[in-house]
Amino acid sequence: MAILLPVCFIASIAKIQGTFECMSNIQLWITPPRDFGVFFPVLHIVLLTAITGSAWLAAVVAFHLPWQMMHVLTIGTMCFVILVQLTLCKPFCPMPQRMPLKGIDITTGLLMSVLMLMVSYFLVYGDYLMWFRSPRLRWIVALALILLAFILYRLKTVEKPYISLEIFRYKNVVAILLVTVVAELLLGAEHTLEEIYWSEVRGLEEHTKTGLCLWSLPGVYAGVVITLFWLGHRKWKVWKLFAIGFGCITVYAIRMYFLMDLNVPIMAYRWALVFRGCAYAVLAVSLMWSLHESVHELEHFFMALFIFNVIHMYLAGASGYGLYTSLFQHFMADNMSRYGSYLTLTGVDMQQFDMNGFMNGYYLHSMMSVTLKQIFGQIIWAAGFMTTAFLLLDIPRVRTGIEKVPYWPVYGIKMLARMGVKSRSSNA
Repeated sequence: MAILLPVCFIASIAKIQGTFECMSNIQLWITPPRDFGVFFPVLHIVLLTAITGSAWLAAVVAFHLPWQMMHVLTIGTMCFVILVQLTLCKPFCPMPQRMPLKGIDITTGLLMSVLMLMVSYFLVYGDYLMWFRSPRLRWIVALALILLAFILYRLKTVEKPYISLEIFRYKNVVAILLVTVVAELLLGAEHTLEEIYWSEVRGLEEHTKTGLCLWSLPGVYAGVVITLFWLGHRKWKVWKLFAIGFGCITVYAIRMYFLMDLNVPIMAYRWALVFRGCAYAVLAVSLMWSLHESVHELEHFFMALFIFNVIHMYLAGASGYGLYTSLFQHFMADNMSRYGSYLTLTGVDMQQFDMNGFMNGYYLHSMMSVTLKQIFGQIIWAAGFMTTAFLLLDIPRVRTGIEKVPYWPVYGIKMLARMGVKSRSSNA
């Protein structure tokens, strides 16, 4: 662990920096007028294909060859790319005197990384260590709050902060981040609930599981085409596009709910995975495009993009893992105690009946399926509510009516003022 932690930290920096640098260099090839309604969909074709395809490729390599060969394949591919650059590209630098890290508050960035590490530990191991019943997790939460306060102090006092707090004053930024949290929490079922179902209930090997999850790629490409047509070509409003994304999550959860059975063939889940991929592509592109439309200044946009990606790629996903594991443990224990009272073995020959095999096999897997259906039912309600809300917000009269509704303190002051006027008139 002491070796893996710094290695993964440095590797993630290199991966994000390399992706950003490569896509930024070809941005004007993709869209010469710098239309982000075109660039973001194309960007997510590359990102989501790489995420899903690399998992499948790693499983295939590990199935047929030693697992180290995946790293050999990656290193060989990168060496081929560098060889092509050295032989076919001209060594030209338009800014030879540039210093990329000059003026950046690196100290605050490192402190944020430590804070995210502490939050990640709390969310991932919270269910295993019984959350706040663990003294270790209580200490981690206390230290994280102190570190958060110190980071906010630095962001307010440093001349050039790592993240300017001014970005939260832009219109719709906070709302976009909240929608991102909800979307990632709902899509967190992919990493937690599906993993439990494929591995624990159905007993699929990694090779079969990742091959089945490749069905999400057609949905990803369909979602990218929808956003490209919607934002890049037609320039329509984004409200209904949000509704399409959450609607796809609803369809995905409904299909998983009704197909959650041990006797259902695994290929019956492919349409659910297609809708899940479509939802991920639509929401990721539309939320990033909305953030760009809200934050116009280039410097502040990259800061807002940093916060968006922390939520989009890490924080909400880790929160979803902690939430779903806790819900699964709660519902599983409740179902075992509730349905166990109805279990009767009066008509069974106990000398020939394998009690341990029954409890650890069919009965346990059946209870897992029931528990997963309950959680997917909660996802259906939440995704359906978000879909309905954005369909209503797409109606101009509803949207403008909501904007005219005063905040609760303002409404309370007006009501108290009216009550005071009525009391004085009655006394008179």
